[in-house]
This record gives sequence, structure tokens and C-alpha cells, in this order.
Amino acid sequence: MRQEWTVNKQKIICNDCLAEMREMKEKSADVVVTSPPYNLNVQYNTYDDGLPHEDYWRWLYVIVKNIDRILKDDGSFFLNLGNPLAMDIYQVVRNTGVFFLQNHIIWVKSITVNDSSYGHFKPVRGKRFLNNLHESIFHFTKTNKVELKRLDIGVPYQYKPNIERWNATKRCGGNVWFIPYETKSPFSIGKQNWINKRHPAGFPSKLPEKCIKLHGVRDDLVVLDPFVGAGTTLFVCNQLNVNGIGIDLDEEYCKVILNNLQID
Repeated sequence: MRQEWTVNKQKIICNDCLAEMREMKEKSADVVVTSPPYNLNVQYNTYDDGLPHEDYWRWLYVIVKNIDRILKDDGSFFLNLGNPLAMDIYQVVRNTGVFFLQNHIIWVKSITVNDSSYGHFKPVRGKRFLNNLHESIFHFTKTNKVELKRLDIGVPYQYKPNIERWNATKRCGGNVWFIPYETKSPFSIGKQNWINKRHPAGFPSKLPEKCIKLHGVRDDLVVLDPFVGAGTTLFVCNQLNVNGIGIDLDEEYCKVILNNLQID
């Protein structure tokens, strides 16, 4: 049964995301930040992550077409994908024919410099493959001409004469983002014995924060995450004081989001 809650400027919708998006107003979102299930039999509470492959690809295609209908013409669609299906899912988006790939961002979870490692990752078992330390964030737009607030996530100039030379204190930080996982979830699950229960496929809060800031923060901005999970995107939207819409099929995680937004 569909349920909906609103806290501050954040809307939590417990429903099938495709059914919900079909009812959303055309060109009503400025930014979409999301990461869909990969159909790899991840153990979600409610969602079946083991669909027949053809059914999964058709379902994903329809999801992308609905994102196209909901997103404004000057909007940004940030799609986080990890291996091994990143390029396959990326190709589904390209095959819809409605989006340009404006930027390909590499999310580095962990990195080794000289003899020291920084960040966190899930080790790969066995001896055939290297540990997977990165994922992709594909930034899609409808025109390939959307101007971004690059300096809002910029980095300070290290060479001080450049401040005077470029009349700016920051420069664009580029398309490689080092965002380590938090060692603990930013969401306590509340008072119903759900403390520290984690969503099996979440991303760090810094990821949607950087995406939203890159597009540009303003009071009337509307951000959609159709696979909101434990609510990281809405939590960030709340901190940035922008309008967020999060959809998830799982009632338990929707209540997690509600609890944490109420105590934030």
C-alpha cells in the first residue's frame, strides 16, 4: 500500500518507483541522483534483485524513459553504477536516445599512494581479480550544454599566484572524486531495535552532496532519487535546504528515513 510522509522539504514515498514516476508531473525535477539495483541477487528486504535478465533490461529502459519525462530540459541526471554491470546499464541509458553523457566521473573509494592506503572498500575473495576500488557516476543531460557550478565543489589553489592570475580562490577539482565510505552508516535506525542496520547497497552522503552542488543549489531546487534506500539523498537535501523526493518499495527503510529526518 502506498504511503507518503513529508518532513521539512523532504518527501518520502513508499511505493513502486515506476508506478510513482508515471504519476509525477512532466519536467518537475531539476536533478536526479540515484543508483538502481544491479540484478545481482543482493538481499534487499522487499525487492527481488534476481529478475530474468530480459525483464530487468526492459524494466530499466522504462525507468530511464520516465526519468527523461520528469527531468527538466536543463536538468542533470547523475547515475551511480559499479562493476560488473556499469557499462551494460550505461548502454541501456544511451539506447533510449534521450540523454547525452556530459561528464563521466570516477568515484574512488580507496586509493594507495606509495605504501599507504586511504579509504574503505569491500575486498574481493580469491586470487583472480584485483580489489575493486572505484565506481562510475555518469552525468547525463538532455542537451550536453548544461552549465555547472564547478567551483562550488572546487579546490583551493595551492600555487598562490594563480589566485591573482585567475581572479579566483578555487579551481575545478576535476572528474575524479575520492569519497571513502563512512565506517559507520550516517543513519541510526531509530528506537525500534533497528540501530545500525545498514542498507546493502548505499553510497556515502558526500556523493549526492557533490552532485547536487555541482548542478547548483537554490531554494526551489527539486531533487529526485527513485531508489532512495535508507535515504542518503534526502538526508543531504535536508542539509542543503533543497526539495527532495525519495521513493522506495521497502516500508522499513522509508520509516528509517522518516525517523532520521525528524531527529536531524
